[in-house]
Amino acid sequence: MVFTRDELLGTVELSPQAAGTHDRQGWVGLFAAGGTVEDPVGSRPHRGAAQIERFYDTFIAPRDITFHRDADIVSGSTVIRDLELEVAMSPSVTMRIPAYLRYAVVPAPAGPRIAELQAYWELPSMIRQFASAGAGALPVGLRLAGALLRNQGPAGSLGFAKGMTGAGRSGKRLIAGLFDELCGGDEVAVQRRLGADAVIRSGDDEPLSTSGLVERTAGASWRKMIASGSSVVAGLDRDGHRAVLIAELGRGPRAVTRLRHFADAT
Repeated sequence: MVFTRDELLGTVELSPQAAGTHDRQGWVGLFAAGGTVEDPVGSRPHRGAAQIERFYDTFIAPRDITFHRDADIVSGSTVIRDLELEVAMSPSVTMRIPAYLRYAVVPAPAGPRIAELQAYWELPSMIRQFASAGAGALPVGLRLAGALLRNQGPAGSLGFAKGMTGAGRSGKRLIAGLFDELCGGDEVAVQRRLGADAVIRSGDDEPLSTSGLVERTAGASWRKMIASGSSVVAGLDRDGHRAVLIAELGRGPRAVTRLRHFADAT
């Protein structure tokens, strides 16, 4: 089934609406059977209704979240949302978290549903921001730790902590160089940095050559780089048009294993 842009954006927009009104059933019901939430990317995903309910109870129910949307990009049946999350942890502690959200939408008997929600944001940066709140952060942190253990158990708490690891500063330096070369239109340098085994896609699924990728990025400028798990994400601006690049790094030497370019169909 092919969805229209309005159908995809309408489905995605129901997520912040349900979170904002603390509609647990409505939020969980947006996901397809076997759907997943990976938030942040790099942490252990929550799969299926029961686990997604526990995710909601841990991270959404106890706090007020405002979605400050910058841009939405629709590529195939995927929506990439460039935004900042404003998370009120308590009356005295509010977090501002730069993020990219990826929603993969699939058909279901009741209409379009979210098969995958991936939230790209930097857990280490959030923890530093949280700690800077001073003494007011202590009771909030204790409540969050208690909710993690109560709803997720020790294994789930460790799974969340995995979001601390990943590409890090070295990965961001590597990808910054790649994005500079892409925006500079240097196909030879891009090919050398990617290597022969990197998978390049337009959106999630459409194969794309190195030359095709460079053609789409040359002359652009990149912005707002986020390292989340083994992925590094940045936005692109070119001639008033927006795009998002998601690079995934392999183990060992920081080699790019997959690179996806998301842009609105023209």
